[in-house]
Amino acid sequence: MLLLGCIKEVSDYELTISLPNGLSGFVPVTQISDAYSKLLTKQVAQGELPEELHSLPDMYSPGALVRCIVTSNEKSADGRRSVKLSIDPKKVNKGLNSATLAAGMLLSGSVLSMEDHGYLIDIGVTGTHAFLPHQKAKNYIKAVKKGPDLKIGQNLNCLIVEVKNEGRVVCLSIDRSEVAASIATERQNWTLSNLLPGLVVKGRVQKVAPLGMKLTFLSYFTGIVDFMHMDPEKSMSYSPDQVVKACVLSVQPTSRAVRLTLLPPFLHAGGAPRQLPGQRMGAVLEEATVKAFYKQFGAIFELDDGTLAFARLKHLSKTRKSFKPGAFTEGCKHKCRIIDYSLMDEMCVVSLKHEIIEARFLQYQDIHTGDVVQGKVFSLKPIGMQVKVADGIRGLVPSLHLSDVILKQPEKKYNIGDEVKCRVLECNPEGKKLILTVKKSLVQSKLPVLSSYEDAKPGLITHGFVVCAREFGCIVKFYNDVKGLVPKNELGSEPISCPDKVFYEGQVLKVMVLKCEPQQERLLLSFRLSSKPGPEDKWKCTPKEKQEVKYQIGEIVDVKILKKKVNGLEVSILEDEDNMVAWIPKLHLSDFVATSELLWHCLQEGDVLPKVMYLSDKGEHIILSRKSAVISAVQEEQVVRSFSEIQPGMLLTGYVRNVMPFGVFVEFPFGVTGLAPKVSMSDKFVTDTKDHFVVGQTVIAKVMSIDEEKQRVLLNLKVSECSSGDSAAESFALLNQYFKELKEIRDLLRRGEPSICELVPGKRVHLVVQDVREDGSALFSGSSVTGLTVTATRYHLGDKNIAPGDKRKAVVLHVDALTSEVYVSLREELLKQRP
Repeated sequence: MLLLGCIKEVSDYELTISLPNGLSGFVPVTQISDAYSKLLTKQVAQGELPEELHSLPDMYSPGALVRCIVTSNEKSADGRRSVKLSIDPKKVNKGLNSATLAAGMLLSGSVLSMEDHGYLIDIGVTGTHAFLPHQKAKNYIKAVKKGPDLKIGQNLNCLIVEVKNEGRVVCLSIDRSEVAASIATERQNWTLSNLLPGLVVKGRVQKVAPLGMKLTFLSYFTGIVDFMHMDPEKSMSYSPDQVVKACVLSVQPTSRAVRLTLLPPFLHAGGAPRQLPGQRMGAVLEEATVKAFYKQFGAIFELDDGTLAFARLKHLSKTRKSFKPGAFTEGCKHKCRIIDYSLMDEMCVVSLKHEIIEARFLQYQDIHTGDVVQGKVFSLKPIGMQVKVADGIRGLVPSLHLSDVILKQPEKKYNIGDEVKCRVLECNPEGKKLILTVKKSLVQSKLPVLSSYEDAKPGLITHGFVVCAREFGCIVKFYNDVKGLVPKNELGSEPISCPDKVFYEGQVLKVMVLKCEPQQERLLLSFRLSSKPGPEDKWKCTPKEKQEVKYQIGEIVDVKILKKKVNGLEVSILEDEDNMVAWIPKLHLSDFVATSELLWHCLQEGDVLPKVMYLSDKGEHIILSRKSAVISAVQEEQVVRSFSEIQPGMLLTGYVRNVMPFGVFVEFPFGVTGLAPKVSMSDKFVTDTKDHFVVGQTVIAKVMSIDEEKQRVLLNLKVSECSSGDSAAESFALLNQYFKELKEIRDLLRRGEPSICELVPGKRVHLVVQDVREDGSALFSGSSVTGLTVTATRYHLGDKNIAPGDKRKAVVLHVDALTSEVYVSLREELLKQRP
């Protein structure tokens, strides 16, 4: 059977292909092409990588369409069907011969070799040589961004431009515009034995039924379009004898069955289906509306964003007996979870099963390093134990991690089907690689997880495991393959002459970080946790460390600006005998992000800022803050000083530290941080997190939950959830602070730009028209607006006809002190209002 598929995932050893109707298949690395298989054989025989052999990720990208042929359909050990495919042109194009080739035909080809003027292409037709000139390939090469040349084994959608010598020589093109414009016609002599998926045809509707419709095309062919492949915007308007554009999805020559699609992205050869946004995968939707129910297949739902989704029959209820068809009439609403996305159907696949909706993990991307997971023993092998964490997610527990001590016969401790508690050592979603440990000392550890060299701060104490003990010391490994050296003199309080006699491979120990160089991935460790630096120790305190203890978090100081920098102010603390230097980040000049920019713009070196709060001592400087809401929270003791003080339901004042696609990280005074997931960020539906929050923004957050083991805090930033009760009083207090800061800015502006300070919204001014722009807006000048850009939009000119030199009276609408721009209006209804 021939199918059109879309590459879903690419690994070194196989391509995962999305097939029509929510199915998936796999193309092994040996089923790419004959030329590619020969290079693989050469690599195995010679033991080295041939120069012309490239990995699959170097040649293929997710989202590309390919023609496939089914080579096997087997049932795996866990009862699932595994569809094996091939994209080898010799198998896909086996119905073609030299005599049937014609100009305008579209077929699959694979790069055979690179020549001086182009490429030899394998189109799988015996006795035919296919040539692709450089000129016909350059636009495609530029678009796919896979290097300056095509590579041997690269699969191409080829258009026959010219046929010579009775089909023995053909000239090809892969130019995207030429391929996209191609349409299969009767003149190309297509038959049922050589018809290929991916061909775009013109068809005529023969019959319309509830589950789809029947089309005739290429004069005598008949094909079926199922309900999932009708254009959703036109599905109710199809009628018999209507001419439509369609794309061949699959061909089964033995049963003479042809399936087609009318979905728009497939109606241009070489097109690409729409992708699902990454954050939607795994999303739980409270209300999905039933659009249609098909008793033999499943149900179509409309999701919250208006897109359609399909749930197979087995995913509509826990068991067949508990299934109630009456609950799936049009308009009924159900809770569901997105479990997959079918690229070939451009439709989400959802499940209504309770255990799937509540499942912690659906895909490898849901699992993070350091997570504690529950799994079932799937198999025992010499390299370790395979554990099933969830459907489609398996991990490996290396033999070193089967126990706190080395097990010589693990089969005596573990049986297939046993429940085991594991901790994630490493997770690579792209390669579907999950490495676990069942060592109790690591699984039950309450110490921080060290998963990157950037996290390895001097003084950090955590658990690690020994991977090597030699005369120079021990190499200790942590999570994500982070490793460091414990030198011989740091192995213990007493000298150890033979480390390999004291420490063993796999031993879990507490270690302390002494020094880390993240860029070089160098990590120096110690087993001497209680050792304190002596007077001659190289880790002794610096003068800066001695100075920092003079101030406590929350202490109020006055400062003088020493230097203005792009991202903040360097200041000195007044009345400090050591003239200590500190730093005020630009975003900490105010609770209001826009006001912070204005204040930074107005302040000058030498200015004194009163009532600034000591916030932290991160990095090279002491960090100070002028955020009044944060200062008030610290002074009123509405803060937490450590993780242990946090309780669910608390309202805490903090500031946005980072905005990520999945949520917002919020930092509070005393260094505690938390995450507000996307669903808890706003009372409105959040599409893009960056549309709702910016770094440095002051926020009030409600603690939703805490995870003591992982030291994680989940927050809620919804306004409806974060009010202390008297919302009106809170709003007025914020407004009062805002206007107070604006007055402060106006006073500062009077020093350098006094004219702009006199202009306030509502003030009447006399102006002279300078210019009338093409868009209808006008520029003005006047004695009261010297040095400023004064603009009125076309709307705010009212119905007045103006010309350069006219004198007019206007009312000020807005003043932008940062850009020195003033916006005014000449409309009578605004000029008549009292100031």
